Amino acid sequence: MSLSRNAIGTADLVFFVVAAAAPLTVMAGVAPLAIGIGGVAAPLGYLLSGVVVGLFAAGFTAMSGHVRNAGAFYAYIGRGLGKATGLGSAYVAVISYNLIGIGLMAAFGVFAASTMADVFGLDVPWQAWTLLCVAAVGVLGYLKITLSAKVLGVALALEVLILLVFEVSVLVSGAELSLSPFNPAELFSGGAGGMFVLSIGAFIGFEATAIYAEEARDPQRTVPKATYAAVAFLALFYTFTVWMIINAYGADRAVEVANGEGGADMVFTATASFAGRWAADAMHLLIVTSCFAAALAFHNASTRYFYALGREGVLPRPLARISAHNGSPYVAVITQVVLSVLIIVAGIVAGSDPYTVIFLWTNGTGIIGVMVLQALAALSVVAFFRKDRRGFSAGRVLVAPFSAFVLLAVIIVLVVTNFELITGATGTVNALLILPVPVVFALGALLALRIRRQDPARYARLTTEEATRA
Repeated sequence: MSLSRNAIGTADLVFFVVAAAAPLTVMAGVAPLAIGIGGVAAPLGYLLSGVVVGLFAAGFTAMSGHVRNAGAFYAYIGRGLGKATGLGSAYVAVISYNLIGIGLMAAFGVFAASTMADVFGLDVPWQAWTLLCVAAVGVLGYLKITLSAKVLGVALALEVLILLVFEVSVLVSGAELSLSPFNPAELFSGGAGGMFVLSIGAFIGFEATAIYAEEARDPQRTVPKATYAAVAFLALFYTFTVWMIINAYGADRAVEVANGEGGADMVFTATASFAGRWAADAMHLLIVTSCFAAALAFHNASTRYFYALGREGVLPRPLARISAHNGSPYVAVITQVVLSVLIIVAGIVAGSDPYTVIFLWTNGTGIIGVMVLQALAALSVVAFFRKDRRGFSAGRVLVAPFSAFVLLAVIIVLVVTNFELITGATGTVNALLILPVPVVFALGALLALRIRRQDPARYARLTTEEATRA
């Protein structure tokens, strides 16, 4: 059996992608840190990150009509850079998406526990909320993919709405709107390198449109449209929101506030001041649903990778089993849930902090893994279209993706050299958190070479659409 066909439309794809980015979590939970590190140039940092992602999307979407596979990066990189590189990338994708999703489940527990205690006076430990999140995500992952799309759509609409309430309240307040955040010179006055670690990380997950190509209606049209819509929305929405955060405090005070004792709550504080306490309370509630929506989106992406690699036989084949009733990869869903429980319980037993350790460490590894995949995918587009552009312009399939590769490579170096900004750890811990990415890549590449030596016919079918439909 195969995944449900023609089940997902353009709007559904956009919901999956933007919900995975978790706009409210990014803006309320991460943007203050970006402002503290990068100064008033933070809005420009998000805008430029959107440009980099847009360059990547140009070639990525051009290639989407030639590669339709739930293993997305695996298939793209395999077709462009060779099957060994593709399979190595597949293993990186598996650990990256799973770790990000698991970390988000832990963060959900933290946000839910604090919000329920502050707003409703309910004292329920984060562990219970996190395990409830795992169970709910598993149930939705097992049911029809269209139900997940509806849940994500509602959650996304609400979190965007509350941010719009904040933005409009600042605009109508008469606060002076400074344009200094868009002065390129400001990029050189703060820690731009560290800021780009956070701003480019805010777009992680946008490439998931390709993961659902097998389940999309008219994927040659819907995947590019959804990708461009998601990237454009995120870039503009992030930029405008961060600009409003800075203007809420004034360009001369925003950085000081971000680096101060109440910096982590600066968005909630500003919302209460400009829109009212009700809006701040609503934002506290909606950051919980935002985190849940992101966890669900990454769970779905993880299970599609499990499914695709099980189907190829490079992970256990039962992972490719499909529910006859729901059309979902139910063994992959169960596997992802079990893996989540094991890692979260291990963290609980070890007494690890759910946010600074379980969430930040898993996401640190996951983010760098996805960025490596993006860089390789950009290069694979160039390789794929180098001899035959298949009717596309050189700008779209050669210049744009190669520029994205160079820029992503630079950003990856910035991430590695500023890794402590993501993890809060130093030295050996950071090295151990980065190490899984090259290790699993090497394992995947070696497995591909072994398959080529032992079964050339099977090797030839790897990463091809024909093989995935077998």
